[in-house]
Order: sequence, then C-alpha cells, then structure tokens
Amino acid sequence: MGEKPLRVLACGDVEGKITALFNRVNAIQRKSGEFDVLLCAGDFFGTSPEAVAEWETYQSGAKKAPIHTYILGAASQDTVKYFPSSDGCELAENIIYLGRRGIFTGASGLQIAYVSGREAQQDPAPAHCFTSKDLTALVTPLMSNSKFKGVDILLTSQWPRGVWQYGNNPEIDIKFCGVSSIANLAEKLKPRYHFAALEGAYYERLPYRNHVVLQENAQHVSRFIALAAVNNPGKKKYLYAFNIVPMKNMDPAELVKQPQDVTESPYRKALKEGRKETLPPSAAADEQEEPPSQFFFDLGQKKKPQQQRQQHFCSEQQHGAGRKRQSDREAAGQPKQPRRPPQPTGPCWFCLASPEVEKHLVISIGTHCYMAVAKGCLTPDHVLLLPIGHYQSVVDLPSDVVEELEKYKSAVRKYHESRGQRCVLFERSYRSLHLQLQVVPVPMDQCSTEDIKEAFMVQAQEQQMELMEIPEHTDLKQIAPPGTPYFYVELDTGEKLFYRIKKNFPLQFGREVLASEAVLNIPTRSDWRECKYSKDEEEALTKRVRSDFQPFDFSLDD
Repeated sequence: MGEKPLRVLACGDVEGKITALFNRVNAIQRKSGEFDVLLCAGDFFGTSPEAVAEWETYQSGAKKAPIHTYILGAASQDTVKYFPSSDGCELAENIIYLGRRGIFTGASGLQIAYVSGREAQQDPAPAHCFTSKDLTALVTPLMSNSKFKGVDILLTSQWPRGVWQYGNNPEIDIKFCGVSSIANLAEKLKPRYHFAALEGAYYERLPYRNHVVLQENAQHVSRFIALAAVNNPGKKKYLYAFNIVPMKNMDPAELVKQPQDVTESPYRKALKEGRKETLPPSAAADEQEEPPSQFFFDLGQKKKPQQQRQQHFCSEQQHGAGRKRQSDREAAGQPKQPRRPPQPTGPCWFCLASPEVEKHLVISIGTHCYMAVAKGCLTPDHVLLLPIGHYQSVVDLPSDVVEELEKYKSAVRKYHESRGQRCVLFERSYRSLHLQLQVVPVPMDQCSTEDIKEAFMVQAQEQQMELMEIPEHTDLKQIAPPGTPYFYVELDTGEKLFYRIKKNFPLQFGREVLASEAVLNIPTRSDWRECKYSKDEEEALTKRVRSDFQPFDFSLDD
C-alpha cells in the first residue's frame, strides 16, 4: 500500500478574523473529515480594536484553534507587536508562529520552507521585512546537500515576481505585484506547492516544470497558489484544501509525473555566459516587462535538427537587458509585416474567401473572424465562430485573431443571456482542417452549469475518456501546442474542460452530450446530418438570428 497522504488546508490573509476562519475550518471538517494542519500565508493579525480583543480570547485560552495552525510573521509594522521574537514559538494553544525564515519538518517528513514579511527596501531592515541574508541562510544548507530535490511546501507572504509568465494571468494589476527575490527563492527550492497572499486575490497558476525538456532528467512539478483574505467582500477563495505525501516517502516515478497542463518554469532565464545572475533593479524591471518566449516542443511533428536547435535555443538569441534582436526590416525602421495565415492545400468549406463556403449562413463578419449559423444546427440559435483565414485550431491563432474571437465570444454570451440562455462553447481539434468553435445555447431554466458540466464528465467516463478541468484563464497553447489533437469545452462560468485526444474519438461527442436527456433532451438531433434544412429554411433562420444578434454585433460599430 502507498503512503497515506496528509490532509492540508492553506489560508490567505486572516487580518484578525480568527474566529471566522476557524468557524469555516470547522464547517469543512464536519463535511469532509479532519485535516492534519492549517498553514496561513500573509498577515494573520489585524489592527482594529475588535481584532485585538478577538486575539486575546485565544491568547487567554478562552477559545482554542480547532486544528494545528502554523502562521507567518508580520508583514506590516503595525502587527510586529504580536511576535515576541524572530524565532518561532507557540503564540496560543494550537497556533504556532513559524519564525522569520527557515525549514519546518513534521513528524511525517513533510518539509515546509517559509519566509515571513516583505522584502526590505532599506538597511537596517524593519522587523517585518526579510533581507537577502535571510534568503541565503535559508537556501545554502539545502543546496549544499547533493540529494536535495526540492521542498514539499513553500510559504511566503509576498508573491514571486513574474510567476504568471508562460501561464494563466491573475486578475490583478501585475505591474507592481511580487518581488524577484521570492521568484529566485522559488526557482532554487522547487516547492511542490507554493502559497502566498497580501494581494487580496485568488490565483492558481498552471503547474510548471522544474527541468528543461530533453536536456535534464524529469523532476516534479510546482504549483503556485495565491489566496485572498478571510471573509473578503468579493467572496474570492481564501482556503485551499489538498492532500500531499511527503516527497521523501514517494516513489520517484510517481513524484515526477507531469500533468497534461504543465508549462515551462516562469523563472527560467536565458543567461548569457558571464552575465551576472543578480541584475540591477532597472535591468531586472526591463527583463520582467519583456513578453515571454515560448519553450515548447511539438513531438508530434518531425523537424530538421537545425529547426529543433533554433526552437530550443531561441531564448539565447537575445542581447542587451533581455531585449530581442531586431530583424533587418525593423532595424531599418520599416513596419513589421503581419503574418499571413496558412493557405489550405485543397478545398475548404470554412475559409470565407473559398467558393465552397455557404455564405447564406453568415451572420456577422469582423476583421479576422466571422460568425455563422451551424449547418444542421442543434438548436435554432446554434452558431459557429470561425477565423476568416485558414487556421486549424484555437492554438494556431495569432494574437490579433484571438483578440477578435474573444470579442465575438463575449458578444454571443451577452446575446444569449438576454434571451435567458447560458452558452456552451466547444472545439474538436481532430480530423478537422479549419477551426470551428461551436456555440450552443441552453435555457437557464432547463439545467444549471453544474448539470452541463456533470453531463460532459459522466459521458466522457462512459467512453473511457478523462476530461480535465483547467483554470478559468488558462491559455490553451500552454496545454496543447499546435498540432495536438484535443477536445475542449468552455462553460458560461468560464470553467474549462479539456481532453487530449489519443485515438478513436467520437466525432459527435460535444453534440451528443448537449443533445442528451441530461441537458437539452433532444437525443434525435445528436448527428448534424439528421438535422438538415432546405436552403430557404437556412436563409430564413440566418436572417432571424442576424436581426436578433444585431444589437450585440460589434462589427457594425463605426
């Protein structure tokens, strides 16, 4: 039998709302069973008179924490008074201050690295700040051990700068978010889980790898999760539950398994030979603002060795403070030419310039995309969103096409909301030559988003397929490099389901789920070929949808 996992809760800024936090923890434990430990990132204490009085009830023993709770130190000068020293200690029964920085190893072998407070901006550092010496003292003993693979958990008050690179973006202004010193720390410690707070936001980044593909042996992945403040008005997530087997107790092969949505490390820098690792603040800022390069390997397509080398070492072709080398055209001051879309090798039914396109089905035409009634539509409002140029899938689209596609998605959602419908979008990038993003409305009073999600999950399981739920703002390019066959669903809540197609994928799967009794309850319409209309009927249907959609059609704006 495998090692029994530890059940861990992680929390964002408590800000003195201690009883509210523990009430929530109690509710979770009543529903889901006991957890082993609660880890708190960010500011645990508050400064209001109510927060001070509330803490005194725990300090006196009148109230007791229902779980072993480990907290970080002060992240502001106002809360320094709650911590008797920079060393860890028990502040109240079951509430333990970890310390300024260090490593905590539990009886199970779980290894937690931690750094309290904010990065010092002056010398000497205030009591609520850490210095480069603190980080060096934390890292050096670990890195000197040749068997060091990483830590299980890293707790920091502040975010690592640039953690969003190559991944999904957080819903906050990232201009001044995070510090590079924490990013460097995370790169060295390779935590399996890294928790931070202070930004008032919930953000779960896609997992990232800790090795260079095809150059280094596989290592475990890291997950960064930022948590919001307890009882925040926006109801953003502030508690995160997970199971973890300590790294030292895991089978090595199991430890290094890579999830399908893994990305390149956000911290990996292309350092030229002789270039200093620690950059001056101005140079570091310039480097962080540079748009990220892609570091993917399309193993499904054969490339010439020279092409592989160019792709693999593209990050080395830079000079100056992280700036990309200009082309001859750019150096001469000439504008960069837009990239032409690939040309179809034969007839295409969906390229708008193609004579094969049934133009009487077109509803709206933008600069890069267009919208059309689906041939053999599942419902009268079932439409397709398509690129005007010949692109095979969403992950092949250049940024300007993606931007307009998102505008169409937003417009269609608003259109369906006005009609009491929620929309489901899906794409099958398999045995198709031109991207067709299907948009099917479902009446809100007929079934909930959860019902739709469950229908997809259940029917996928019945066909031995594992649909993977991915974070809301995930860029599909991080999960499916161009050329990868996949099926993808986007629900009206922004939730996304993804399946990497292997073989024998049912071509009508998306329609079959939505037509099933669990959703639209029109199973006889699951095959578009059984839902044909005459051309006159199609023209009348398109005219009606075009008229209804007109108030939402941004392509008609001046």
